[in-house]
Amino acid sequence: MPAEAPRSPVPLPTRKQGGTQGFPPQQGTREARPAHPDALAAAKALQEIRDEVDRVNITGLLVASRDGLLLASDTQEIEDDSVAAMAAASVGLATRFVGQAGLGEARGAMFQGSLGHVCVFPVQGSILLVVFARPDTTMGLFNVVARQALTLLQDALTSAN
Repeated sequence: MPAEAPRSPVPLPTRKQGGTQGFPPQQGTREARPAHPDALAAAKALQEIRDEVDRVNITGLLVASRDGLLLASDTQEIEDDSVAAMAAASVGLATRFVGQAGLGEARGAMFQGSLGHVCVFPVQGSILLVVFARPDTTMGLFNVVARQALTLLQDALTSAN
């Protein structure tokens, strides 16, 4: 019996839109369909910080609950609900991994792909921030601009409460 050849990873599902790179046009953020207690505050906060983030490097933002529910997004060409669920799973895995390694509390999960970068940050309470960046953004710069987006979102959510 011949050995099975290793398969390349399956890319994330995409929405069929003819969008361009970067943020979508100023249509506003999309709010999650099911009413979640934090969805309205997350959508409002995401709208507030939209124009303050580094659009050259950051191509999208998504806010999810730790349960994997989509709260708000400012993305294009990704399946927001699936990404929200994977964000929750990745933070859970990061928490276990960092804890097992004795490195303290997990502050985020960062991934690098051939078409860009993505990082998931715990924001506050049960809220997660997912930040997407261009492939030509260095990991150091991505870390800086993603943390700036995190700080802006935390401030916007704090002022909303």
